[in-house]
Amino acid sequence: MSDSPPARTAPSESPESPKSFAALRHPQYRIYFITTALAMMADNIEHVISYWVLYEKFHSPTLAGIAILTHWLPFLLFSVYSGALADRFDNRRIIQLAMLLYMIASIGWALLFLTNTTEQWHAVVLLTLHGIAGVLWIPASQLLIHDIVGGKDLQSAVRLNATSRQLGILMGPAIGGGLMLLFGPAAGLMINVLIYLPLVIWLQKTPHGARKAPAPGEVRAPLKGGLKDTLATLRLAQGNRILISMIALAGVSSFFVGNAFQAQMPEFAHDLGTEKAQYSYSMLLAANAGGAFMGGMILESRALLQASPRTAIILTMLWCLAIAGFALTNYFPLAMALMFVAGVLNLAYNSMAQTLVQIHAPPQLRGRMIGLYNMSNNGLRAFSGLTVGLLGAVIGIHWSLALSALVLLVCTSILLAFSLRTQS
Repeated sequence: MSDSPPARTAPSESPESPKSFAALRHPQYRIYFITTALAMMADNIEHVISYWVLYEKFHSPTLAGIAILTHWLPFLLFSVYSGALADRFDNRRIIQLAMLLYMIASIGWALLFLTNTTEQWHAVVLLTLHGIAGVLWIPASQLLIHDIVGGKDLQSAVRLNATSRQLGILMGPAIGGGLMLLFGPAAGLMINVLIYLPLVIWLQKTPHGARKAPAPGEVRAPLKGGLKDTLATLRLAQGNRILISMIALAGVSSFFVGNAFQAQMPEFAHDLGTEKAQYSYSMLLAANAGGAFMGGMILESRALLQASPRTAIILTMLWCLAIAGFALTNYFPLAMALMFVAGVLNLAYNSMAQTLVQIHAPPQLRGRMIGLYNMSNNGLRAFSGLTVGLLGAVIGIHWSLALSALVLLVCTSILLAFSLRTQS
């Protein structure tokens, strides 16, 4: 064996620094990004029109609560099973099935509004159908983008995917409101069905996401579903501290705060003392979504904040402080600024945590691990209404949101200590 020192690596051979908008350098991802942004916008258009008509017809806070519950409960109950389906079957067809369910929901709303026969049980059925579509879509879409861009550009793809969702949230209310004003709720929802079609058509043509045969000697876990399957998947993740810490991070942030403050936003807008509470409400929601969108663009343009567990947890802690500050301020411009900052931080830590889960999950279990993460990140949001909403009925929404954020800050501090111990 030679004792000569190893040759120096030439500068051209050094590892490449992260590129701005790396995922968009893949032609197939560019198409997926655009068509997915359209589908996400259609999702939000349906929410805008259907929620408005339901409010006008029933004026029921109970139905509004059921709408939140039916949206998030399917994530809690079926996310791991959906991830297992994504591991085993053609991701393109799973996403197409999800789009079909979204289109059926829009058509169902349109027919009910056209015939003026909407009853509350109709709303529960269609909202549940909409939630199931979301459960099917997310794990399959994450595996699809992994197949398109590979591991190297995965963080960019996940972050841009989250950014496109925020673009849909920003554009959905404006376009949904315009469709409702120009054509009426029923016709507006029928037009909305067409917005899903570009993604459906592209999925029919792309070679990515096809079903993969098991590797030699690979034993695939059976499709069971239910609590036992979820616990079994969690046990499989126990040996990987990064997986456990990111799934726990998603769970505690969703359980204690989630997006429950958005349901309370009309009251926050009213309490901030502006003359037009409805305008303030729209501006606060737009600031949060706009912050997430701009944050995604800025982070991608500079290829900033590469994924690490410690960074994801610190970003979550900063998000806690922004949410607590928003809850306690009575100055509208500061509330707007904090909502904007919260949007940036939320997109940054969520996309980073999801990237880490995908990178560190065993390839044959990647869909299940993504499903487990989505169960934690989305399903547990059903309970944030308890920590923010019900507690708010007792001590006021300002203190309930602030205290929930501070409890979350304590939990994330414990996770940070766990992460530092892991890396020591």
